Amino acid sequence: MPQQKDIVKIAIQMPGAYPQLIQLDQKKPLSAVIKEVCDKWNKPDPENYALQYTDGVQCYITESGRCAEDLYKGIQSSDSGVRCDSLKLLAAVSTDITFAQEFISRDGHSLLVQIVEGASEEPLLMTHALTGFLELMDHGIVSWENLSSVFIKKVASFVNANAVDASIQQVSLAILESMVQSSSSLFPQIMQEVSLERLITLLQVTNLQIQTKAMALLVALLQTTLLAFLSKKNLRMYIYKNIIHSSMPMGDEMAHYLYVLQSVSLNLLESRMRTPMDIYSQEQRETLQGLRQAAFETESEGSLNNERRRSLCAKEFRKLGFSNNSNPGQDLIRIPPGLLALDTMSYFSTRYPDAFSRFVLENSSREDKHECPFARSSIQLTLILCEILRIGEPPSETGSNYHPVFFSQDRLLEELFCICIQLVNKTWKEMRATQEDFDKVWHPLFGRQCCYIWL
Repeated sequence: MPQQKDIVKIAIQMPGAYPQLIQLDQKKPLSAVIKEVCDKWNKPDPENYALQYTDGVQCYITESGRCAEDLYKGIQSSDSGVRCDSLKLLAAVSTDITFAQEFISRDGHSLLVQIVEGASEEPLLMTHALTGFLELMDHGIVSWENLSSVFIKKVASFVNANAVDASIQQVSLAILESMVQSSSSLFPQIMQEVSLERLITLLQVTNLQIQTKAMALLVALLQTTLLAFLSKKNLRMYIYKNIIHSSMPMGDEMAHYLYVLQSVSLNLLESRMRTPMDIYSQEQRETLQGLRQAAFETESEGSLNNERRRSLCAKEFRKLGFSNNSNPGQDLIRIPPGLLALDTMSYFSTRYPDAFSRFVLENSSREDKHECPFARSSIQLTLILCEILRIGEPPSETGSNYHPVFFSQDRLLEELFCICIQLVNKTWKEMRATQEDFDKVWHPLFGRQCCYIWL
């Protein structure tokens, strides 16, 4: 007779007893299966036993078990060896949610909080206590917001201490990161207890695990605050020097955090990218006029009447490559790239005035049909850069593709634009392109290749 599909054969072993090969009916409650096994071994109180996998992750597969009770008692033992062994085992088995539920139901996590707050245990025992606590909390059974300020201060003190066991510091960083990720209400206190300057210091240590966990906490904090801190505190410089160009190999976890930091930072540009130019904005009109004035001599402009001045401005905006030279702001209504295109053009004209003037003069001396339209090209280039840098896309949970050059520049988009717009002009000249050839010059392959040259 063929075996029923719900019946499987499994081997069950108890320390000190011969293993059993049983037929497990998967339709039966686990409590009934455990009772049958205990009956064969003449073990009373089957509710105090649990099935546990012996291969891979050794997690429990029943709702109750003696292990949770034993560890709960062992942690409170007066024997330091028993306490240490119990906490070590707790840190290993707490990854199993069934065990975690059972242990937390006994208020076991509060015991760990007391151990941490007391801070009287030796480093190895404290490491196990912190690790077990983190594993228990990661299941989401207990809210992080229930933690006391005393506990948070104590964990933060491990991060801030210069002379502390590396394992304690590493898991303390991980706990604080989980707090930030799980509870916005805890963020102010964590920011108060652990400064960003301290995390920058930890980025410069040689311990890869501490360096990685410090980066994880830093990224979590920066996603909640303004990323102006990146340039204000020279964070990029520390990352570029001590992590990217470190002699030690970079792990996948660190690469992911660098990718997230890059993504969150670049996404600050999204609002500009999705905002069209407001032709009634005095500030934006002045920026646009500043671009024109940086390109052409304007000494005699004040002596012209309004009609002559408008005519001159329209002519110069046309030479700059605006399609609507009488109202150039109309060219910047397109979103994306919106106001980012105005930002990149303005940055090029002020940061590299010689290169900007050379671009304008070179094209002014060409025949009209061979002029490279600076404004039109800039708008297209800015759009492509937004696509390449994935501005506006939320960071992926598994992404790790970061650009090292991002951490060497405070204004990556603008600097990349300044390099690429000059490559565009060079290509335009070599192709002897005309206005009708615009789409050929901006063939997708070229547009992206010229940007990837620098990345």
